[in-house]
Amino acid sequence: MLSNIEEIIKDLKNGKMIIIVDNEDRENEGDLAFAADKVTPEMINFMSIYGKGLICVPMLGSNLDSLDITSMVKDNTSSHSTAFTISVDAIKGATTGISAEDRSNTIKMLISDTTIPEDLARPGHIFPLRYAEGGVLKRDGQTESIVDLCILSDLYPAGVICEIINEDGTMARRSDLEKFSAEHDIKIVSVEDIIKYRKSKNLLNITPDEPKETFIRKTAEYPALPTSFGSFNIKNYKSYPDGLEHVVLQKGKLNKNTKTPIVRVHSECITGEVFKSSRCDCGEQLEMSLNEITNSEYGILIYLRQEGRGIGFSNKLKAYTLQDQGLDTVDANLHLGYSADPRNFSVASEILRELNVSKIDLMTNNPKKIKELESAGIEIEKIIPIQAKPKNENLKYLRTKKDRMGHLLNLTEFKQASEKD
Repeated sequence: MLSNIEEIIKDLKNGKMIIIVDNEDRENEGDLAFAADKVTPEMINFMSIYGKGLICVPMLGSNLDSLDITSMVKDNTSSHSTAFTISVDAIKGATTGISAEDRSNTIKMLISDTTIPEDLARPGHIFPLRYAEGGVLKRDGQTESIVDLCILSDLYPAGVICEIINEDGTMARRSDLEKFSAEHDIKIVSVEDIIKYRKSKNLLNITPDEPKETFIRKTAEYPALPTSFGSFNIKNYKSYPDGLEHVVLQKGKLNKNTKTPIVRVHSECITGEVFKSSRCDCGEQLEMSLNEITNSEYGILIYLRQEGRGIGFSNKLKAYTLQDQGLDTVDANLHLGYSADPRNFSVASEILRELNVSKIDLMTNNPKKIKELESAGIEIEKIIPIQAKPKNENLKYLRTKKDRMGHLLNLTEFKQASEKD
C-alpha cells in the first residue's frame, strides 16, 4: 500500500527509511531510501543486510562538482542512464572503507560544507549519483525521487538509496516490496506520486541554488626559487570548488615598515608565455611584471590558471580560427558561447587576504580587474599601466581590448604601430 507524500516527508524528517518504487514499465524495482543527513551506521547495516543492493548517494550536480567528483564514464550507455560517478571513501577516520561505520562516515563527509576534494579517496565504497536538474519532472528515477523528497522536507538535498533484492537473489517486485514494507514497518511511495505531487503543488522548480563560495588553500611553498628575474618565494594555492592550482611569486616580506606592495594578477597564457606568440601581449606583460616586482621592495605576482581569459586552451584555439575568419576576440568568445571575459578574480582577492595584504599598487590595464578587487575589499592605492609595444600581429587584438573591453591602453602606441602596417 502506498503512502501519501506528507507521510513520507514526515518519516524522512524523523530519520526513518522509506521505499521508493518506480513504474512497472520501467525497472519495476524498489529502493530503500533515507535522507543523507540522517545517516547512521545502523541504517547502512540495515541496507546491507536487508536491501542487499548497491548503496548509492544521489546528490546535486553542483555539490558533486565542488568536490571534484566526476562521472564514472564519459559515455553512459546503461539502460536508464543512471548517472554514476567515481566511487569515494572518506580518508579521515576510515579503515577499509567498507564497514557500515566507514560508509556512514563517508556519506557524512559528502554532505559536509567543510569537505574538500582531498578529503575523499578515489575509488571507494560509496557511489554518488548525479541528480538530473529538474528532478522527477526531468527523469523519473529513484535518484531524482529521493533528492526531491529531501528538498521538499527542508533537508540537505542528498539521499541514500539501495535496491531491494529477494532472498533468492531476484529483484523484489511490487508484491515482494509490500511484504517487505509490512515486515519492517517502512512506508512505500511511488515515483509517479512524487511527480503528481510536484505538479499539483505547481512545484516546477524546487532545486536549491547552493553553490559553495570560492575559497583557497595553500598546498606548498618553496622559499627561494632562482630565476633570471631574481629569487622569489614561490607558493601553490588550490581554489575550490573548481580545484584549479594557482601560483604566487613573492619578493620581500610584509611588516609595519613595508611600503604598499606592487601586485600583478596575471592569467595563464601558454601561447604567449611559453611559445612567444605574437597574437597577444601576455608574454611581454608577464616579463614586465616580474621586472617591476624584482625592482620593488615588496612585490607579488598572482598567476591564475585562466587560460584563454577563462575559456580554456582548446576553446582559445577555436577562437583563433574564428579571428582568422574576421571576428575579433570579443565576438569569437561570444560565438563560442562565452562572455567577452568570463574570468573572475575572487581567487586573487582570497590569496591577497591569505597573505595579509589589503592595500596594493596594481599593475593592470583591465578595469574589470580593478573593480572586482576593490569590490572584494582590496584597496588599490595606485594603478600602474603595463603595456608592451604593439606588434602588427596583435594590433587588432589590442584595439579590441581598448575599444570594446575598456582596457586602459595608450592611443599613441596604437598609432605608432598602425603607421608601420
